[in-house]
Amino acid sequence: MLARSPSSVHTATTCNTLLRELQQIWMDIGENEAEKDRMLMELERECLEVYKRKVDEAATAKARLHQAVAAKEAELATLIATLGDLNTHFPINIENKSSTLKAQLAMVTPLVEDLKFKKEERIKQFADIKSQIEKINGEISGFSQFVDSLNFEEQDLSLRKLGEYQSHLRTLQKEKSERLHKVLAHVNEVHSMCSVLGLDFGKTISDVHPSLHGTSLEQATNISDSTLEGLENAILKLKTEKKVRFQKLKDIAEKLFELWQIMDSTREEKSYFSRITSVIRLSEAEIMEPAALSLEVIQQASEEVERLSKLKASRMKELVMKRRSELEAICLKTHIEPDPSTAIDKSNAMIDSGLVDPSELLANIEAQISKVKTEALSRKEIMDRIERWLSACEEENWLEDYNLDQNRYSAGRGVHLSLKRAERARIAVSKIPSMVDNLISKTIAWENEKKKSFLYDGVRLVTILEEYKLTRLQKEEEKKRFRDQKKLQDLLHTERESIYGSKPSPRRSTSFRMSNGHRGNGSMTPTPRRNSAASPTTEPMTPRSYSGRQNGYHKEMRRLTTAPLNFVTVPKEDTISFSSVYGSEPGSPLQN
Repeated sequence: MLARSPSSVHTATTCNTLLRELQQIWMDIGENEAEKDRMLMELERECLEVYKRKVDEAATAKARLHQAVAAKEAELATLIATLGDLNTHFPINIENKSSTLKAQLAMVTPLVEDLKFKKEERIKQFADIKSQIEKINGEISGFSQFVDSLNFEEQDLSLRKLGEYQSHLRTLQKEKSERLHKVLAHVNEVHSMCSVLGLDFGKTISDVHPSLHGTSLEQATNISDSTLEGLENAILKLKTEKKVRFQKLKDIAEKLFELWQIMDSTREEKSYFSRITSVIRLSEAEIMEPAALSLEVIQQASEEVERLSKLKASRMKELVMKRRSELEAICLKTHIEPDPSTAIDKSNAMIDSGLVDPSELLANIEAQISKVKTEALSRKEIMDRIERWLSACEEENWLEDYNLDQNRYSAGRGVHLSLKRAERARIAVSKIPSMVDNLISKTIAWENEKKKSFLYDGVRLVTILEEYKLTRLQKEEEKKRFRDQKKLQDLLHTERESIYGSKPSPRRSTSFRMSNGHRGNGSMTPTPRRNSAASPTTEPMTPRSYSGRQNGYHKEMRRLTTAPLNFVTVPKEDTISFSSVYGSEPGSPLQN
């Protein structure tokens, strides 16, 4: 039997007291037993109905509590599943229901409320992240998209899912940053090229998207695919325009340089277009100066070319004559025969008669100048050797003049310098044969390579060198004959002294000199003769000698050669000078 609580005992006592009081009343009234039993039965029935009603109400309350606990537990499980909160566990052991339902409900309800709060916070986080994602997606795609956070529904609100959204958001933010930098780089490039081309940057960039020319560029910049594509197309158009203008300005500048050179424009005239000349020296990618390729600059250069072209037409004849003179000067310096077809007299006649366009004639002369300069470069090595050879010939000429000087050994200022130079001159003269041979081999190699003759003022250089070698050999043979003749004279002189004594009579000396062509002292007095083309021994002809003798074009004598070999001088007194024969040899009689 269950222990009865104090309230139950008190209730039972009260009921017994009331029952005894009721029975006493019935006794006083005089109710019979049957009526008493009926009334007691009715009282028990009414009590039973009250108890039954109370039990039903309690059972209903219990069922409701049980349902509430179950609902809370289900809601808790759903929240845990939705939030993925693995650290929250059921507080009630389903198999061991030791606690009351109200206690269970009291334990579950705070957890549910806490998880509901977490869910609301989590929903806000998800909504905020997804809103940013959709916003960036809209910026990238070019279409605005909005997310209603109140209608946001997501079955998975776990931290794992939140991390995925955050990772996706970071990826989009990175892409947005890259796109923003790319857009800004494109905008800067457009600005740079618009500056160089002299175009309106604001209009150009606004045609792509108005937001690109705003004051708050970083915040309002549109980074959609269409904007990037528009910027790339704008840059491509600007690059094409820049390339076209650069080539056009380059062509104009080349014509301008050519006209400046032809017209001999002053530095002041050129300085006005120094901006153009500075641009042409750079490559297309290096041009950064504002308005360097603007239409105004190109128009100014075109107008200057047109002005100089008109002026050139009026001065064409003068220009032709000037350029022809320059061609002749170059040919004279390089010893190349100029093309006779554009000679000054012929050019004048053709221009006056109208048979040829002065521009074509000028272009022909320009081509000839270019050709001569190119050929001069290929001839440079040989020309340098010719100059060294001619320098040695000059030294030989000086040495012969020096040996003719009877006072060259007398004391005086500068004698030691002359002696040193004479020594150097003898060394240089000794190298002349090898110089000539090397020059011939070099010239022949050049001719074989170029498939043409090496001409020096219109004469083949090899011919000049071969004739020089021949005449030099003849000169050496002439020297040898005179040396033999001198030995014979000395022998005759010795024999004459032994027969007639050292002091012959004037008559015999005179008769001997007149009959045999010998002087009384044994020296021979040859017939006076000048060095000429008819002489038995001609002087060696150098290229300069050929130039003076054969070049009728320049009309000048250029005989820079060694001195003529006057083997016999012709003084008034009857004497013989062999200085030209023996003077260049150490130990000759003139040096004794």
